Amino acid sequence: MGNAHGYLLYGLTFFKVLSTFAGMDFFEYFQGIFGDRWESLKQAMGGENRPMELKFGDREAYYLDEASWFAANALGVQPGHDVLDMCAAPGGKTLVLASCLAGSGSLQSNDRSPDRRERLKHVVENCLPRDWASVVTVTGYSGDRFGRYRAESFDRILVDAPCSSERHVMESPEHLAIWNPKRIKRLAVEQGALLASGVDALRVGGELVYSTCALADEENDAVVAKILKKRKGLLEILPLEPKFEGTERTEFGVRMLPDLCGGRGPIYCCKMKKIG
Repeated sequence: MGNAHGYLLYGLTFFKVLSTFAGMDFFEYFQGIFGDRWESLKQAMGGENRPMELKFGDREAYYLDEASWFAANALGVQPGHDVLDMCAAPGGKTLVLASCLAGSGSLQSNDRSPDRRERLKHVVENCLPRDWASVVTVTGYSGDRFGRYRAESFDRILVDAPCSSERHVMESPEHLAIWNPKRIKRLAVEQGALLASGVDALRVGGELVYSTCALADEENDAVVAKILKKRKGLLEILPLEPKFEGTERTEFGVRMLPDLCGGRGPIYCCKMKKIG
């Protein structure tokens, strides 16, 4: 999501060309979800995002979409907390969480992809002050293991789950060509497993933010609805205060879409507390 140069500006004509040879199913699918709004949202998705600079002293700068910053900052990390960033690469949200700890507590920044994990390590080593980086540990576990092997170990957990990432799909004719609605269903199952693992790894009284950059409710509120049933009585949904104009409230959280939020997003996030 973070990109110093923003996304390439796509004209409506370019989207029509893409539709004719590759992504017709993609465009029709989201037209069905968003109706008349889809045209303006589609154009905004192809425009520039709203990056913010994360720079700490003389360290290397990192650029992160403002909506992604909101999702990480919403976790409410304080110095001394034990924190898990379950799906941390490429590392922008880890920087936000580490800055909140300010060298006190612990942050496990995890990503199962070796290639993405190398990028994550670079970000931690080059963008954070040394004392802040000293409390960060980069690991490569499958996220669904934390609930079993690190049960009730963390005060704060960010589950920024792998998702459909439609803004990136629209940039790539190759990804448009292979896009299929079944991918959303498959990812929703994986997201549910990651969220359940996060809930189980959270201490009683701890808080968790679940976020994606997906458009479909099936990957967002629907995933939260399922965990509320599977862990009935263990969770309380906490309110999130929108920071950016155009932020929309959903049943369980908020979403920021670029057509209404000045290029920010897409980001969905929901915050919950473990109460039992």
